[in-house]
Amino acid sequence: MQLKLNDISKSKFDSQNQWLFRGITAEIGPNDRIALIGGSGQGKSTLLRILSLLEPFDGGILQLDGQSSSASNPQSWRKKVTYVAQKPVMRSGSVGFNLRTVSELHNLPFQEELARRYMEAVGLGQTDWNKQAADLSGGEQQRLALVRSLMLDSQLLLLDEITSSLDPGSKQSVEKLLLEWVSGTANGANKAYVWITHDLEQARAICNQVWFMAEGCLLEKAETEGFFSNPATEQARQFIAGLQEERVEKQ
Repeated sequence: MQLKLNDISKSKFDSQNQWLFRGITAEIGPNDRIALIGGSGQGKSTLLRILSLLEPFDGGILQLDGQSSSASNPQSWRKKVTYVAQKPVMRSGSVGFNLRTVSELHNLPFQEELARRYMEAVGLGQTDWNKQAADLSGGEQQRLALVRSLMLDSQLLLLDEITSSLDPGSKQSVEKLLLEWVSGTANGANKAYVWITHDLEQARAICNQVWFMAEGCLLEKAETEGFFSNPATEQARQFIAGLQEERVEKQ
């Protein structure tokens, strides 16, 4: 799997004459674990939605394994490049119905044993599959949405703050599962993820690269430890310092 971004640009929603971001050029390959960080309003979620063809872009070229997004079938693309939203959307019906959703949509056999393994891994092993998904807590829905996406057996997961509403134990369970998934020990091989997070400790623990968005562009791309120990720009230094101060204040 190789996803190439060449000069990707997106105009602001309320002003076609201004750019939300522009000129983003990067590559995502097998085993990449990328933390996408930056201040609010930089377009991080929009960028992930563009990568999964859930949102159009206004300039540049996007290629998956050498094929342009403009020449690709969106449904086939999204099966390989899957976006997992911060706020999960449950289909009306049971937990089991939601788990089977992606298999039915893509005409795939439902792997019940794998689904139960994933549910156990994220702390939902005792959940009644006949329970209405809408009756789950927000954190339970967030984990169910992740498992539902994992059932696609995608090559690239685009994770939009998916642990933001989880307690520490559930958060660690999700991180452990996704590290196993990307490394190939949980029914995966040659996979990758891009993970939006505002948790710097999480970024250091689960990612081997950092993409930092600021001033309407992808300002830095670096290995994780290099980025945090010696950021290349003043903007990144100020961003890291600000999040560290917020963390201290909350303690």
